[in-house]
Formats: sequence, structure tokens, C-alpha cells
Amino acid sequence: MENKHKPYGPYEKYIKRPLDFCCGLAAVIVFGWLYIFVAILVRVKLGSPVLFRQKRPGKDGEIFEMFKFRSMTNEKDENGDLLPDAERLTRFSRILRSTSLDELPEAFNIIKGDMSVVGPRPLAVQYLPFYSDTERHRHDVRPGLSGLAQVHGRNAVNWEEKFAYDIEYVNKITFLGDIKIILLSVKTALKRESIGIRGIDSPLDFDIYRKQQWEQEGIRQ
Repeated sequence: MENKHKPYGPYEKYIKRPLDFCCGLAAVIVFGWLYIFVAILVRVKLGSPVLFRQKRPGKDGEIFEMFKFRSMTNEKDENGDLLPDAERLTRFSRILRSTSLDELPEAFNIIKGDMSVVGPRPLAVQYLPFYSDTERHRHDVRPGLSGLAQVHGRNAVNWEEKFAYDIEYVNKITFLGDIKIILLSVKTALKRESIGIRGIDSPLDFDIYRKQQWEQEGIRQ
């Protein structure tokens, strides 16, 4: 039986969650005008619905519904199937993603307690069976709006590096560490660094990557 995660200190145990709630609520109140402005643009540029909802694994692997602003059209091929992600991205979509404005609604997930301001990013549910025992520890804490991996390359780092950063964060959560990640996240967003587009310049989906890795290891054996 795996060891249960133990908070690194009183900040993680007693302060982080109340602080997350206050930050999420403050973001919605202070930047309410921005939420409305972006929502109107999404409705005009991309259509309805304005919000994109997707199931993601949270703390202890429990599934929750994550909110984002929609960033792709609903264009389909002649068979009625959605076109690949890259073909449904418009110029507006790319701006939305590169500035991380599409992630504004995640503040509601933070208020609800599904997410934290800082933590490992919530990835696809389909990835769950492919984590190693060590990688699975990224789910010992609430996923975050930003995290240590995001300020060290985001989509520009490979999966092993990304998970190593996640586990490093989980093992030592501190107030000063969270503040540093938040400041670096703002810098990254303003400079629009390391924003990968799925299927073009981002890593392979993790489940595909891990399957290929296992196949290669099987051949070597």
C-alpha cells in the first residue's frame, strides 16, 4: 500500500486552501469585467457555447468538470466529424490560448475546491492508467491553474521532465514557492512563452507516448 501524502508544513495543511478560495473569489470580483468581455468575444468569434467543460482528474484521482472559455470552432468534415484541433483554431483562438485568457473560468473550479491556484496541471482522464507509481503522486494534491512544470517550459518539456517537476512540487509545497510560481506564470503569460498547439508543436498525447514507450521496451526485452 502506497504511503499517504503528508503536508510539508502548516501552509499546505491549514492555509493554502483558504487562501485559494480567497484568491479565486477575488479574481472573479475584480476581473468580472474581463470575464464578460472575453465571453462576448468568444460568443461573437466562435459561437455557442461560450464555456468549454471537460472531465479532468483532481486530488486523489477524483474526476471533476473543469471550466474554460471555448477556444475552437465546431467545423466538421463532409462526414460530419469534427476537424482536427489545429484546423479548428482561428487567429482569435491562438491569442486566447497564448495569453491564457481561455483559462480564466478555472477560478470557479478554485472556488469550488476542485483546483488550487498552484499545483500540477490537471491532465486528461484517459492518461490515468498510464502513470507509473511515482508519477501517480501528482494526484496527491489538488491540481493547479499553474504549476512548477508550467514555469519551466510548459509544453516545451517532455513528459518525464514535466512529471519530475510535478512530483518535486508535491513533495515540498511552501508559501514562498507558490508566490514564485505565480509571478513566473504571469511573466510567461505576458511573454506568451512555450504555448504548444495540440497536434502541431506540443508533445504527443501522454497515453500514445507511453504506449509507444512500452512497445519499444518490449522489443528490447
